[in-house]
Amino acid sequence: MARMYKSRKGQSGSSKPHVTAAPDWSNTNVDEVTKLVVDLGKAGNTTAQIGTILRDQHAVPNVKLVTGKRIGAILAENDIGGTYPEDMMNLMRQAVRIIEHLGSGNHKDIHNKRSLEITESKIRRLASYYMSEGSLPADWRYKRDELRLMVE
Repeated sequence: MARMYKSRKGQSGSSKPHVTAAPDWSNTNVDEVTKLVVDLGKAGNTTAQIGTILRDQHAVPNVKLVTGKRIGAILAENDIGGTYPEDMMNLMRQAVRIIEHLGSGNHKDIHNKRSLEITESKIRRLASYYMSEGSLPADWRYKRDELRLMVE
């Protein structure tokens, strides 16, 4: 499959092997793993960081195999997390950094102007998806001048 904003073909990704149960050597205590996820979420870690910490320090290679739920679902049940989904927040932070770069005397940087347009397009497409899923309000709009307030 081709990449959306490049003139290249893209790179096919590998898929995880189909496994239905956690390995014997892993930590399979559901309550303990859920408590670890909640504690790490309260400490301010992202879902990716939580997964890495659980894998490296607590012998939990896959939280979904142990608990039956993803890390994001566990955090959502316990009302932990931001007002925006994590992937959308990362894109908004990236847009803020590009806007700061263009505003600090680099207004002729045409490559980053294009990069900002692409990032904003990704934000809008994600927003329409999350509005259809109900994660964002239906009247939410992306506004460049209010972006810094949303990120902070």
